Amino acid sequence: MTSAQAINTVASIDQLLYISVSMGLSLLVSVWMFYRVTGGVFNPAVSTALWLIGAIGPVRFVLYCLAQLAGAIAASAMLLGLLPGPLVVSTLPGKGVSKAQAVWIEAFLTAALVLTVLMLAAEKHKGTAFAPIGIGLTLFACHLWGVIYTGAGMNAARAFGPAVVSGFDSSHWVYWLGPFIGSLMATALYAFLKHIRYWKLNPDQVRTKAPSPSLKNIWLISPIYFPGHRPKGAVPRGPNERRAGDPGTRAQ
Repeated sequence: MTSAQAINTVASIDQLLYISVSMGLSLLVSVWMFYRVTGGVFNPAVSTALWLIGAIGPVRFVLYCLAQLAGAIAASAMLLGLLPGPLVVSTLPGKGVSKAQAVWIEAFLTAALVLTVLMLAAEKHKGTAFAPIGIGLTLFACHLWGVIYTGAGMNAARAFGPAVVSGFDSSHWVYWLGPFIGSLMATALYAFLKHIRYWKLNPDQVRTKAPSPSLKNIWLISPIYFPGHRPKGAVPRGPNERRAGDPGTRAQ
């Protein structure tokens, strides 16, 4: 039984959370562990996007993909040998989900993951060191929604390894085509954001010494510390308008 079939059969929120949390935390820890060694890239879809934006060269791209596929096969074989019973980590479309639907679900889920990697890890900024947290949380969120429908493969290597060990299904190609399309979608959106120079839309977000919000402009506490001060952006008062809290105003 695959992860997708298990959820469809049991319909357990506990099981859904177990799968999502374990996958998200596993990727978070793995990426953070190897981030300064190889970049923490474990997904051919991510490798494809990094190659397309020029973050890695073609040789490294090929080596990354080969290593990812080999690692998936080795991990699947190890699980089969260590754990009792059949291997239950294969991915298949869920009940009632067509292969075409599965392709696009995988594409959009993968696009979300890849775009997170590009914006948090490929783009260098003060928060780059914490990119693994965002990447792991993205995988967690994608599994929460997608595992019921496709098993949330989002990674050709993740589907390929178990298939080599336990056998290929007729829908295996879905988990190659879907993530590939998703990688192209995320790369296209990233290229568009770079083209419009997204960092100029909100420049204070990346400044190391950006001005901090003033207490005078915080609506909830401004009247307490600064009686009579009107925060920036407040609705203008009429010439004779008085409000509760103004000096000389009595409570009704």
